[in-house]
Amino acid sequence: MTATLRPGVVLSDWASFGPGETLSGMTAPDHPSSPSGGTAVIERPAEEATVELPWTTVVWDDPVNLMSYVTHVFVTYFHYSRQKAQRLMLQVHNEGRAVVSMGTREEMERDVNAMHQFGLWATLGRGE
Repeated sequence: MTATLRPGVVLSDWASFGPGETLSGMTAPDHPSSPSGGTAVIERPAEEATVELPWTTVVWDDPVNLMSYVTHVFVTYFHYSRQKAQRLMLQVHNEGRAVVSMGTREEMERDVNAMHQFGLWATLGRGE
């Protein structure tokens, strides 16, 4: 059985094309393999998987909240260990911001809203 690529050209005709010749935007392989029956098999390169960056919750430094309170929020809401919460709090304090959670957009919107309810400055981001 042969497949029609465009009117008048069938897949079995592909074997007659030389290396580098094209048919409907496809490049002919150097040596197409032919199974019994004489029909060429076109090997396609693996499609590159598009990697989508995860959504993030970013907490920003502010002049209002105490460092101990920010640590408390991270432990209470995210259930982070005290050590991880303090490390993130220090990143917020020293660098001005920290990514505190990653996930789907809906989850990160929920986390950003929760940070706002705790009185922290937080935004939704992409990647990191």
